[in-house]
Amino acid sequence: MKFVKSRVAASLVMALAMGAQASVSSQEAAKLGASLTLVGAEKAGNADGSIPAYEGGLTTAPASFKTGDSMRPDPFAGEKPLLVINGKNVDQYKGMLTATTVELAKRYPSYRIDVYPTHRTAALPQAVLNNSRKNATAAKSLKGGLAIDNALPGVLFPIPQSGAEAMWNFLLRYQGVNINSKYDSWSVDAAGVPSLVVTGEAFISFPMYENLSKPIDNAEIYHQMKLSYTGPARRAGESIMLKNAVNPTQQPGRGWQYLPGQRRIKSVSILAYDTPNPHTARALDRYDWKLLGKQEMIVPYNTYKLTYAQDPKSLTTPNHLAPDFVRWEKHRVWVVEGNLKAGAQHIYQKRRFYLDEDSWAALASDQYDARGQLYRGSFAFLSQSYDKQVPDATPFMTYDLARGTYNINGVVGPHGGIKYIEPLSTAQWAPESMAGVGIR
Repeated sequence: MKFVKSRVAASLVMALAMGAQASVSSQEAAKLGASLTLVGAEKAGNADGSIPAYEGGLTTAPASFKTGDSMRPDPFAGEKPLLVINGKNVDQYKGMLTATTVELAKRYPSYRIDVYPTHRTAALPQAVLNNSRKNATAAKSLKGGLAIDNALPGVLFPIPQSGAEAMWNFLLRYQGVNINSKYDSWSVDAAGVPSLVVTGEAFISFPMYENLSKPIDNAEIYHQMKLSYTGPARRAGESIMLKNAVNPTQQPGRGWQYLPGQRRIKSVSILAYDTPNPHTARALDRYDWKLLGKQEMIVPYNTYKLTYAQDPKSLTTPNHLAPDFVRWEKHRVWVVEGNLKAGAQHIYQKRRFYLDEDSWAALASDQYDARGQLYRGSFAFLSQSYDKQVPDATPFMTYDLARGTYNINGVVGPHGGIKYIEPLSTAQWAPESMAGVGIR
């Protein structure tokens, strides 16, 4: 793989030795809004034109969209694939595919990667972009990248100088402020049989983005989520609430669960290291994070057909998601690798994340076990909520390559899509509120 290495100023060496990494110089930051977008992506297209120049993202809804609707029509529904990759030709393109994608193509003859024209649709509110520009020269990472300082809500490090800074961009990226959706989670076993894990309603809030002028505090709650399960029958009535601080190593996350059979609310621990949920913070302290650079990759993107699919059973074919529903495009991504620190314990010895340069969403990741073997792979399916200036990655999935199984979560199409709502009241975010919604 050929990576474009990030340039690191010599003055950073002393700062790193002291446990703090300085922001970039004003000269370097001047690239933002010029050759770089305000979130740090390259404005220009690539050499062969397969990645176009960035022109502000998708902010105009197609004519078929009904104002106020939470189901968003695919603005690219009429396009045809430019290229089809499968097990027969995957080796020609493996330098632009994740290890998981290559493995699936080689393992399953029915697996297919349909590559469509690239559209750089990600768009953020102007106030978030303005904060990102300010962060370039003001925000700092502390304690070897485990904490942050002097940052405003937005992209914290639009010109990242380390793997940890790139991961902070992913974890604290803008995903909207208050979100509501009903959703399914489906698992498919090694025999190819799909089963409904849960149907529920989710309320998700990012309080950090409610006041864009307020600097970020490592101990403040940046994400909170309330889930109420309505199915299957064995899970109906259960409820979960999670609250995550910006830095879980400084202020551990909190969680509560309501079980209708017990009719009581109990505290639960939050696993900030292993959760597959892209909304939930992952602590960075167990890994050494290395910024490998930027690379052109073929990744899921503009996946409106999948995100808003109304028949979940049509998605869950044996061995892998139905290829007809997954749109792939070529985009530039930041590649970040985490290697387990000496003496630390985790099921993954190595993790590699692929972060979209335009939105900072993790579009994919590869996970390796203690033997260095590819163990699991994950994908998030990004589609721009063009009416709200939100890059959304609600559906996400994980392949367990050792067991030959997979799970897809956040299937919202059968239940009306993704809604952006007014904030819930303080009382509705109190754990005591769970009993009211959890009673059958």
